[in-house]
Amino acid sequence: MGIRHAVLGIGIAWLAACAAADREEGDTRADGAAPRAESALLVSTGWLAEHLDDPGVVVLHVGSDRAGYDRGHIPGARFLPLDAIIVERDGNINELPPVAHLDSVFESLGVSDGTRVVVYGPPLAAARAFFTLDYLGHGDRTALLDGGIEAWAAEDRPLSTESPVTVPGSFTPRPRPELVVTAGWIKERLGDPYIALLDARPEDQFSGATPGAGVPRPGHIPGAVNIFWERMIQSTDEPRLRDVASLRALFREAGIEPGDTVVAYCRTGMQASYAYFVSRVLGYETRLYDGSFMDWSRREALPVSGPATR
Repeated sequence: MGIRHAVLGIGIAWLAACAAADREEGDTRADGAAPRAESALLVSTGWLAEHLDDPGVVVLHVGSDRAGYDRGHIPGARFLPLDAIIVERDGNINELPPVAHLDSVFESLGVSDGTRVVVYGPPLAAARAFFTLDYLGHGDRTALLDGGIEAWAAEDRPLSTESPVTVPGSFTPRPRPELVVTAGWIKERLGDPYIALLDARPEDQFSGATPGAGVPRPGHIPGAVNIFWERMIQSTDEPRLRDVASLRALFREAGIEPGDTVVAYCRTGMQASYAYFVSRVLGYETRLYDGSFMDWSRREALPVSGPATR
């Protein structure tokens, strides 16, 4: 039931920049209080504007194609293609690539061990980049830009069409395989009151009314709770994270308790990446079922709750 605390050694400025997540703090499950929010995982547009020229900060524009980046990006941002940090494995389409490959990708973008990384892009892509860096042991030095480029542009901040000259970094991965769980891991813990299975899909897919592409048995993992990931942001047009108090209420209403270990999943692992990020912001011990429900539903021996209950 361990609760992850903010990592020591993060600069005061880095923490102060993330005041959006500082509105609520907690202690431990012993007194029923919420876990302490990890405020360093989110930065504001104002903070980023002040640190664009900081050589210790690398800004990554994450996306499925380069066209949006070329039309205009935050000055100095490097383009990280989403397909560089996901692979298909055993029929599961959004899996982590080998560590050596990820090491090469991030070094090529100028990321080093001491680099503070700020990621932005479509919320799911940005969250996937955060999860990947967290898995590589760099999560304590990585943050999402709150509101993304939409918030940046809405404030009339400058955009660039120039690609920066990037000096390769020196990055040492410290993989954390415990952050990624399998169907077998979950099966062994079904019914564990301290494991909160968080399904980030739309409600109709959670209920099984709509199967979702590649899902042979519609429904959800028994015991899971549902929070569609879009409920965690202001709106798709304004993708700012909701305030910490609102997010805590959302988790509590779903039945996620202080001290729970949150295991996020969805259909293929992308929506779950955003739920993973939010759970980390709220201070929960968090895991990701990367194969997600596409993987679970194909395993005939595993139970499914919903129209296809076995």
